[in-house]
Amino acid sequence: MTVQFNSRLTGDKKPDSIPVWCLDATDLKSLPDNAPSGMSRWIRASGFSAISGDISMMTAANGDIAAVLLGLGGKAAKTDLEDARARRAMIAGKLARTLPAGNYHLEGKLENGSLAALSWLLGGYRFDRYLTKDKGNSDLRPYLAAPKGCDREAVERIGNAVFLTRDLVNTPANDLGPEKLEVAFRVLAKTHQAEVSVVKGEALLNENFPMVHAVGRASAEAPRLLDMSWGKAGNSKITLVGKGVSFDTGGLNIKRGSSMGLMKKDMGGAANVMGLASMIMAAELPVRLRVLVPAVENSISGNAFRPGDILQSRNGMSVEIGNTDAEGRLVLGDALALADEEAPELLIDMATLTGAARVALGPDLPPFYTANDEFAAEVATAGMKINDPVWRMPLWSPYDQMLSSKIADVNHITSGGFAGSITAALFLSRFVERASIWAHFDIFAWVPSEKPWAPVGGEAQAIRALYKVLSDRYSK
Repeated sequence: MTVQFNSRLTGDKKPDSIPVWCLDATDLKSLPDNAPSGMSRWIRASGFSAISGDISMMTAANGDIAAVLLGLGGKAAKTDLEDARARRAMIAGKLARTLPAGNYHLEGKLENGSLAALSWLLGGYRFDRYLTKDKGNSDLRPYLAAPKGCDREAVERIGNAVFLTRDLVNTPANDLGPEKLEVAFRVLAKTHQAEVSVVKGEALLNENFPMVHAVGRASAEAPRLLDMSWGKAGNSKITLVGKGVSFDTGGLNIKRGSSMGLMKKDMGGAANVMGLASMIMAAELPVRLRVLVPAVENSISGNAFRPGDILQSRNGMSVEIGNTDAEGRLVLGDALALADEEAPELLIDMATLTGAARVALGPDLPPFYTANDEFAAEVATAGMKINDPVWRMPLWSPYDQMLSSKIADVNHITSGGFAGSITAALFLSRFVERASIWAHFDIFAWVPSEKPWAPVGGEAQAIRALYKVLSDRYSK
């Protein structure tokens, strides 16, 4: 699939560039010295109050836009948390969906030029592939001069990866089943000269991926395990695993219609690790990268797996099926076992795994699990700095007994409704023994209400924070 990415960042300020003044509440009392004449009168006449995200277009005598005012909210205190300052910088994303075509540049209180530029790119995203009317025309959209101090190349690299992730999540399952997900995976690999191997259909049993096969065998499209490798063999081994359930009916434990409507996004884990891989490879980080995606559709037919079945897993553990609607952890189990066999330095899995995570932390704050305190602190700190928040949750070992089974080594779900995200992480931890660091991210991969930097729809979560950690650790 082709990523719908147009950077809409320019390197230099154009002669006809219109200034966008970023103002907080205190500026209304004392405007910057270089503010254009007439701005005070315009503020009074228009009622502009610098509320966060407030936009006012100041016109000249001939009716052209002379300047744009962007509200940043209250005064930024020195004691503000880094995440608050990052959110403030990313208000600029709203401009990309509001301003008419033209060239613009930012003025005033700009605390983080790179974040503002990235927000501009991300805020201008549109998924219009299926529209026959009102289809976006890039010639009629605004362009922004890269702010001072902005690393334009890095911003565009991240923007392109986020667009890839969003496009994948937003594409409906009739156009992105396991087969088309494999195509997208191969396109990404080809772009960066990576190697790909695929185990598909009945070969999954021969190659010892029984749970991937069991979950996907009822679909008209064969289940498969996608495997990408990139980088020099002697470099640090980084492995990413993403849940690639292209659509989840719930299987024989079928979902209600209201719960099934967004299940095209159940491959959000795969989309996000592919986005993260795109960042890593485009930046040419000196690592040995591996990306694993179990790509399946959890469908219903006569050969669908059932509640009460006992499945064998790649690492030899027997798994009792408590509910077929908890299929993601099964396909991840086999993929994690494979990843763990080569003892990577860092093993990360991402999945739209549990509703319990959303109940606990909502749609915007993905929980993550790891036993490594140093890595956890790095990720959490990075997320705060760049407005890609995450929240560490405990791998609380006493809850492991909730997964006990009388007839198998483990049940893949609990019998009660408590600690659903934690027990899912504990189940996955049983497939990781050799990796130096393992982390599990239980993401939502969706924006339910518009934000300055994101329209409603598929979203990249945690991968910008992870990329910052990896680039800080492994930069050239």
